[in-house]
Amino acid sequence: MDDDELIARLAGGDESALRELFGRHAPWLAARLRTALPARDVEDVLQETFLAVWRSARDYRPQGSAGGWLWVIARRQAAGWLRRHARDASPVDTAALDDTALDGALATAGRAAARDPVEAVMARSDLAAALAVLGPQGSPEREVWRLLYVEDQPVAQVAELMGVPQGTVKSRAHRVRRLMRTALVGRATQEEGL
Repeated sequence: MDDDELIARLAGGDESALRELFGRHAPWLAARLRTALPARDVEDVLQETFLAVWRSARDYRPQGSAGGWLWVIARRQAAGWLRRHARDASPVDTAALDDTALDGALATAGRAAARDPVEAVMARSDLAAALAVLGPQGSPEREVWRLLYVEDQPVAQVAELMGVPQGTVKSRAHRVRRLMRTALVGRATQEEGL
């Protein structure tokens, strides 16, 4: 049964159709939501997304892509979450970043979209530039960044996943923060000179 048929069944009140849609689409939706939200909040937004899917199934038009429709709903739920939690976010001063502040900077970059679309584009651009200094995807530094700061895994679990001692993970994390801080401060300095 394809997604269009599942959504039609869902519109008729079939709860099993919602479970099936969730099973098919929750993993990739969660992965995309993690790019804008703290990992600890992705599950809540995902639940809100599928509640909204349940409520708006009757409005679905099968001419479009079911995955696209689900992503639009998820994006709206994420934007609502960001608006509701924007007051918790503090602005990031890239010139004053220290080892622990970079963690917050990465999370705050995702929240920028709740305040100003231009700021969101700049935050994404800064993050892309900072990630570029970590090397290609799969490099040890980039994996440490992904596991520690995107997936919010504890050091012990990252060490186990990577097959290295915890001290190695900590030193790589320190190197990641230093490299990213240098990249972010360098960009801020360049922008000030424009």
